[in-house]
Order: sequence, then structure tokens, then C-alpha cells
Amino acid sequence: MLVISNNVHLPDAEIELTAIRAQGAGGQNVNKVSSAVHLRFDIPASSLPPFYKERLLALRDSRITSDGVIILKAQQYRTQEQNRADALERLTELILSAIKVEKKRRPTKPTLGSKKRRLETKAKRGSIKAGRGKVDF
Repeated sequence: MLVISNNVHLPDAEIELTAIRAQGAGGQNVNKVSSAVHLRFDIPASSLPPFYKERLLALRDSRITSDGVIILKAQQYRTQEQNRADALERLTELILSAIKVEKKRRPTKPTLGSKKRRLETKAKRGSIKAGRGKVDF
């Protein structure tokens, strides 16, 4: 049972974990041991609340397929157990990041002081540029 929040839990049956051989360096051992973990999670078929599903499917993330399946590959660690825990943690983080609602930006007007400073620097810059012309004697 994967705990997402206080009231949202995912049964282990909904998360498909497969052990695969890791890529990259590691000597002869990397060719023998399946230490990497491939995680697949089907969003539409899951028991997540509808709000969670909508937000996850709306994400433009390369880890989510067009069918709504999250695919994560964990191969950072040397042991399968650590990679399994890493994949589940990353799945939890992805789900939690999807449900966070960003605050709407409230547009503000520039302050009187900032307007004055801007005009002063413009005038100063203009006078510097005006002094660049040819000098008549």
C-alpha cells in the first residue's frame, strides 16, 4: 500500500514493478543482476480520486504515455530494493506535484517611487547621450 496523502492510498496491485538489468558501467556484475526497476502505473484504471486523475492526465510530462500510463525507470542504486523504493518515491512526488494548485498572480501597479526613479535615470541617460554630439567652437 503506497501512501500518497492522509486520505489517498494506492494498492500494490495497481503498481506494476519489473526488475530489469541496469544500463551503464558496473563491470561484470551489471550483466548478471537485474537491479534496475521499471515502474508502470495506469492512471485511468487506478483507484485515485477523479481530481487526481484529471490533474495527472493534464500534465505534459514525457514520463506519461498517451494512454495515461506513468513509466518510471529507477537504476540509481546498486540494489533492487533501493531502486524499488526510489521508483515508488518518485511516483508519489509526481502525483503530489500534479495536485498542487498554483496561486493565481495578482497584477500590481508600479509604485510612485519606482516611477520617479525610472524617469530620473531616463533623463540622466538622455543628457549623457545629448553630450555626445560634435562640439562647435
